[in-house]
Amino acid sequence: MIKLMFVCHGNICRSPMAEFIMKKIVSDAGYSDDFYIVSSATSTEELGNPVYPPARSELAGHGIGCAGKTAVQLKKSDYDKYDYFIGMDTANIRNMNRIFGGDKDGKIYKLLTFADRGDDVSDPWYSRDFGKAYADIEEGCKGLFAKLMDQI
Repeated sequence: MIKLMFVCHGNICRSPMAEFIMKKIVSDAGYSDDFYIVSSATSTEELGNPVYPPARSELAGHGIGCAGKTAVQLKKSDYDKYDYFIGMDTANIRNMNRIFGGDKDGKIYKLLTFADRGDDVSDPWYSRDFGKAYADIEEGCKGLFAKLMDQI
């Protein structure tokens, strides 16, 4: 089983969008039993809060639900429990390395590297463009899924 954790700053916009987009991609392909997919935050600001309503609406517009998801924080102990930690931007990568004390096993990646792009997923908390964030995240998740199919 491949264990993925998507990570962003607050775990109410981008990383839960990635979690549920990836779950749909995996499910539609018939590989749900081969993956364990979650998301978390590098900060404590939103812990316990549900997915931000505009992010939830964007997912719903694509037929994806996220009921019951609340923000949780990434912990140092998570490093040994997951195969991949997928950050949405450069700050997420820096914060994951800080929380974990480095990346000795090479498990930390930026999502859009799987779309052959080096840029960050636009943060809709600031841009208010949840459609662009969705498109970026979906592109990255499709690329990640293609890469991971080599491991199944």
